[in-house]
Amino acid sequence: MSEQSSTRPSRPVRVGVQIQPQHADYAQIRRAVAAAEEAGVDVVMNWDHFFPLYGEPDGKHFECWTMLGAWAEATERVEIGALVSCNSYRNPDLLADMARTVDHMSDGRLILGIGAGWFERDYAEYGYEFGTAGRRIGDLGEALPRVEARWARLNPAPVRDIPVMVGGSGEKKTLPLVARHADIWHGFGDADELRRKAGVLDGYCRDIGRDPGEIERSAGSQEGPDAVGEALLEAGVTLLTIGTDGPDFDLGLVRDWLAFRDDHNA
Repeated sequence: MSEQSSTRPSRPVRVGVQIQPQHADYAQIRRAVAAAEEAGVDVVMNWDHFFPLYGEPDGKHFECWTMLGAWAEATERVEIGALVSCNSYRNPDLLADMARTVDHMSDGRLILGIGAGWFERDYAEYGYEFGTAGRRIGDLGEALPRVEARWARLNPAPVRDIPVMVGGSGEKKTLPLVARHADIWHGFGDADELRRKAGVLDGYCRDIGRDPGEIERSAGSQEGPDAVGEALLEAGVTLLTIGTDGPDFDLGLVRDWLAFRDDHNA
């Protein structure tokens, strides 16, 4: 199994923004989404938690999927989704139906981002069993085929083949799930780590007879493109997502990445 991904990606570069649904009123979140779409981002995402991840731990916070339904109606062009939805919080068949519904509300612009979950406070306060990381990843592996099977049975069917983004970088359990089920892999780490893990993912794809090029590679950055842009491209990443926090939702770094995207794609 190869441990290095050596091909520079041929896909166009895309830029996403994660509007973190914390420390803000919903009106501020809605304005941030509108500003991101107007600025020209490709994807607008939130996250799937019940409490802030940093800052005041009991600060303002809103639920993921209710918000995605509102964004479907409030936006016109951008793709929308969660980075990422926690598999533990919803029955997989229900999640598939929710995703199909938001897909229709948005005219086919939903990405189903999904991961195994990790934030113990969410589990404890909302009554979910936290268990072990291995068990949560195992549950994700059982859920993904159920999501796919439910989509095949729903009436009406999804508007499009809903892209599945799997978030996580575990080499023994998560990356095999990415190889089998994902259209987008959201990885974690610096460019060198992402390049190495991409090589592992490519090997899993070859093991099951899948073209690794079918999977878009995604990562977040809180640095500017002058610092890390070329290195991330060399690592195979073409979807760059910048997080921004309430109440101000500063898009300055996002605009720098948009300029990088436009120069690269010209």
